[in-house]
Amino acid sequence: MAGLALRFDPRAALLPVAILLLVLLMVVPLPAVLLDLFFILNIGVSLIVLMVAINTRKPLDFSAFPTVLLFATLLRLSLNVASTRVVLVHGHEGTSAAGHVIEAFGAFLVGGDYVVGIFVFAVLMIINLVVITKGAGRVSEVAARFTLDALPGKQMAIDADLNAGLLTADEARARRLEVTTEADFHGSMDGASKFVKGDAVAGVLILAINIVGGLILGTVQHGLGIGEAARVYLLLAIGDGLVAQVPALLLSIAAAMVVTRVGSEQDLAGQVTSQFSGAGNWLPVAVILALLALLPGMPALVILPAAAGAGLIAWRLRTPAVRAVSEATEAAPTTIDWAEVSDTAAASLDIGFGLVPMVDEGRGAPLMARITGIRRQLSKALGFVLPPVRVRDDLALSPFAYRIAIGGVTVGEDLAFPDDVLAIEAGPVSAAIEGRPVTDPAFGLPARWIAPEEADLATAAGYTVVDAASVIGTHLNHLLSIHAHRLIGQDEVQALLDTLAEQAPALAGALVPKLLPLATVTGVFQRLVEEGVPVRDTRAIVSALVNNAARSPDPAELTEIIRPALGAAIVQTLAGLREPVAAIALDPGLEGLLANAVRAAGGSAWPFDPDLGARVGEAVSAAAAPLVAEGRRFAIVTVPLVRRPLWALLRVRLPQPVVLAFSEIPDDRTIDVVAIVGGADAAGVPGGADAAGVPGGADAAGIRGGADASQPQLVAGD
Repeated sequence: MAGLALRFDPRAALLPVAILLLVLLMVVPLPAVLLDLFFILNIGVSLIVLMVAINTRKPLDFSAFPTVLLFATLLRLSLNVASTRVVLVHGHEGTSAAGHVIEAFGAFLVGGDYVVGIFVFAVLMIINLVVITKGAGRVSEVAARFTLDALPGKQMAIDADLNAGLLTADEARARRLEVTTEADFHGSMDGASKFVKGDAVAGVLILAINIVGGLILGTVQHGLGIGEAARVYLLLAIGDGLVAQVPALLLSIAAAMVVTRVGSEQDLAGQVTSQFSGAGNWLPVAVILALLALLPGMPALVILPAAAGAGLIAWRLRTPAVRAVSEATEAAPTTIDWAEVSDTAAASLDIGFGLVPMVDEGRGAPLMARITGIRRQLSKALGFVLPPVRVRDDLALSPFAYRIAIGGVTVGEDLAFPDDVLAIEAGPVSAAIEGRPVTDPAFGLPARWIAPEEADLATAAGYTVVDAASVIGTHLNHLLSIHAHRLIGQDEVQALLDTLAEQAPALAGALVPKLLPLATVTGVFQRLVEEGVPVRDTRAIVSALVNNAARSPDPAELTEIIRPALGAAIVQTLAGLREPVAAIALDPGLEGLLANAVRAAGGSAWPFDPDLGARVGEAVSAAAAPLVAEGRRFAIVTVPLVRRPLWALLRVRLPQPVVLAFSEIPDDRTIDVVAIVGGADAAGVPGGADAAGVPGGADAAGIRGGADASQPQLVAGD
């Protein structure tokens, strides 16, 4: 029991106690002093709710508002019941019988004329009920309907971003939760707006009950004259209604603010201020007001100061912009900075001016959010933090063009249209759609730019529909993955070693600079990343380098030496733990032919004869085509001597090929050989020159050599 008492949270009991208190207010008579206290509390609650509504940046920032609105309405109705009891029971004792708050509100509004007081109160009720409450309820209804209608499309967009690699599983889960919460919020607000409307109607009925009941009780039961009864009970009824309707009006305004709020990075005050800060908006106002002052009968002494004030605001808003332009113009001809003639950005994205709205923070900057997600995901996948991608506009580009550069070298460029969406033919489609035909920049699939209104039709036809930010983001993600080895330098490798030093200081300190220089270690990491090997397990890589540092000072040779130690990490990117690894093997005769070529080339980066290389590449591409079409991960397996040259040969023919040496495959992993390139009857890939393009077997290899056999040639069989 002691343990349970320690875990008890007093805040958990606050809400049930508050609900019980609201019920007690309806059934237990309250003295006038407590009524005053609760009325002030009601006004304070309404004010704090209004302030929170003003300072929210988007509706979901105040997701508890529907429930808060319910409790605030219950509090006000409970006070109405309690005050009605006091007014009817003790009203004959005088205007202070129901407390000083009701008396003060009634005296202020009535002002000695009960008829005027009733009319003013009726105007307040009309404003609250007909204008604000009805308008907020309509907005809530429309927002709920459109939010629910858009829910399937938003879920599909999240799935598309997840499949394209723009979101991680956790980010997709958070986005789905946000979309669901948004739908629930607007649905709740649609119902909560009825609380405000019902409360306004209840205020009118309670006012009528207090007036009629007070007049009857005052004249019949307490013997007051009709005039005296009207004076007392009308003041109390109007004061009671006003002290309840002022908080109701504040809550109605808060509800209208929340449901009409458009998501922004600024609060309401900042958003309104920024949108009204244009000098061009205020100057016409000043001119028109000045012209109105010239009309006969117009109070010029009132209008002219207002016109002067609008003109002053326009001048003050225009002056900073003019000064900034002037300073920039003066400084431009005389100063040249080193940043203008050098480009230190590791990765950059240049966009035409038509794409600038996609990076505008005032419009949500959808492209910047995509880039941040891409960097986060790729950093997790590769094992090192990718440097920031610099985004800038370039007037030399066409309006809707963009260019991606890595290390100052352009690696990709295309067009994107922010007002349209791209329908990609990722598979068979049931019907063609009209649009601007293009090729998907990331994967080369046929696609069409279409209007957003046709997105649902395209999705139903089998197209994959993505927006312009996703198109550019996917293209950037693809190119960053291919050229990631150019983004990891000595600074990034040193950061990895520093992180390792926090957990294994002896291991990290034993490598650099004692055994190998940082440049050599960086070369090893770059070659691993170039072939898609993640470097997350820095401990394993550094351990392998420490154990083999004496065998070679060359980064290329060291990389091949330590790869078997990383085999498990490489293979797990191809297949699950219980799944076989799909592999394409080489016929032993062809393998020997390639090995001889590598030995004869003496470490050359391109050891194969062009004709030999072309025919091997065509054969492997033909064998891999079914696997690529299925989207299945696979590896080409060969002997260690041939592995790296074969990868260099195939990288221009296959998308990010994985070439493994037999020594890199763990003993506990199962290999499923789906094709043998060069074999006479292997996996449907014949070895004849007319079939796969690579003669099979030792006898069919067509090695013409004799004394010059060190330079083998792969030719068609006789």
